[in-house]
Amino acid sequence: MAGLDWTYGVSTLRQWESADYEPSLPVSEKSNPLTRDIDQASAYSIVKMLQLCDSQMFQEEAGTAYQDPQESCVVMSGCGTSGRLAFLISSGFNKALSQLNQSKVYSYIIAGGDRALLSSQEAPEDDPRLGVLSLKKVCEGKKRVLFIGISCGLSAPFVAGQLDFCLQHPEVYMPVLVGFNPAHQARDEPIQDCTFTFHSVVQRMQELAKSQKAFLINPAVGPEAISGSSRMKGGSATKILLEVAFSAAHAATFSNTPITYNGVLEHMKAYERTLDVTYSQTDGITTLVEAAGQSLRCSRHVYYLGWGSLALLGLIDASECTPTFGADYEDVRGFISGGYRELNNNDGPLTSLGPKFSIAHEDFLHLILPCLTDKDTVLLIYTHPDDATEVGNMARRVREKTPNLHAVYHQADGDTAASLQQDDIKKLCLSTLKITWPREALASGTLQHMQRELSTKLVLNAVSTGAHVLKGKIYQNHMIDLQVTNTKLYRRATRLLQKLSACPEENCEEALLKAIYRVDMLTVEMTSSDITTHTCFARNSTKVVPLALVILLTSWSLMEAESHLKQQPIVREAVAQWMW
Repeated sequence: MAGLDWTYGVSTLRQWESADYEPSLPVSEKSNPLTRDIDQASAYSIVKMLQLCDSQMFQEEAGTAYQDPQESCVVMSGCGTSGRLAFLISSGFNKALSQLNQSKVYSYIIAGGDRALLSSQEAPEDDPRLGVLSLKKVCEGKKRVLFIGISCGLSAPFVAGQLDFCLQHPEVYMPVLVGFNPAHQARDEPIQDCTFTFHSVVQRMQELAKSQKAFLINPAVGPEAISGSSRMKGGSATKILLEVAFSAAHAATFSNTPITYNGVLEHMKAYERTLDVTYSQTDGITTLVEAAGQSLRCSRHVYYLGWGSLALLGLIDASECTPTFGADYEDVRGFISGGYRELNNNDGPLTSLGPKFSIAHEDFLHLILPCLTDKDTVLLIYTHPDDATEVGNMARRVREKTPNLHAVYHQADGDTAASLQQDDIKKLCLSTLKITWPREALASGTLQHMQRELSTKLVLNAVSTGAHVLKGKIYQNHMIDLQVTNTKLYRRATRLLQKLSACPEENCEEALLKAIYRVDMLTVEMTSSDITTHTCFARNSTKVVPLALVILLTSWSLMEAESHLKQQPIVREAVAQWMW
């Protein structure tokens, strides 16, 4: 087997739970022992490591059962990935209600508005007042609201403001918090212009939870494969938890199916089987990771061309690469058949905001296809109910420009008609990842679709993460090129520099500010400014954390560090040159 040995014992799987393992960090920010050498792993080993990390979502632990209050209006809210998944889930369940001739009751809120569905909008995460205004707007005229705030690290001020508002108006709002840290690890730092912290909000909710006037759903699913990258397990676990709860509520309301412990458990097991089905295709996923990694190493691009909600997962995955890896928006892009008509977002078409918001297949054909080369990777994402003729036509158009065409395709076991339609498309692709779903694992058409969505998310997370690992964007198993554009990311960057350099906190923050402001000597004005000022300035800076780390690990000046990183963007290699 190529690459590092990815086989781990039970003690390694649970090492992160030890009280003396990175004790100062919340679970969602810890480094995962399973992936500490992912930056030196082969594509195959990267995929196996991600499989082991994802399996941690289903490890047994003691916890409290969730009871889903029946309310007339359900609002889900979050920042970044959490907000994008709120959109995905609300869209899916509103469609289910429409099919039953029922009124739509699900709404979503994402910090930064609909543009954050497709691009990084980190600054609004720090604004609790903006969160409250968004909530009031969505809930105007509603008498009862089930509000679900999603913050994987129990840290986003945007969500904290909304929860605090709900707690002040219990006659209207039933607050629910979804996250993946223990309650005591909720962020306890002051929030600008607020009298509360996220931690104090959680404490109030815990007290109200005793009388079921608030709910806190915060299972520990272990550290992320790439430290702090909650788009991965945090996002997957959010999808699983909310879909299980809403599916049970729909079954009880419209099919008179009682909500039972065993029923919820069986639904959870269906998602666990999704991991098994998906990762049984490790070799195929490895091929995709290698192809995407080669494209990024050549300064070329990866394009997802999808249909239906699977395409939306492609849009989500692509949008996350910029803040996570410091990537350019053109590095990984997603496109959806039908464009904004299929997306059906609150604000409608966003194309007037710039080229990064051009998301239709027609946009790909007009803007991207003419410049496509064989060093770009194109990935088709679809399932057997999608129009095979349309998929085939797109495949032929792409194949005329490049042989580097691949497909991720979902099919039910024994569907021979779909297999015949797929043959012509397969001949056009360099590789095809066909995920076949056993019929006995599919309890309903809705569950089947949600399993395919989760499976697609796992595959695309592996492709984009693995590709950036192979490009050198990861130091050990840490995101080294993250953008420092809000308080959470500023704090994360400072902690990361401490961990990787073993330097005192004040030295790390000093190096970080030098990298942000691009100076060797900080002025009094710079050092006395607050974090918001620093993060606003950092929005126009690139490679902030890599540059700060090189400064800490070497005796180079800022200009020298910049020059070396330009020649060798992989920090470990750049520092090795200094050591020699």
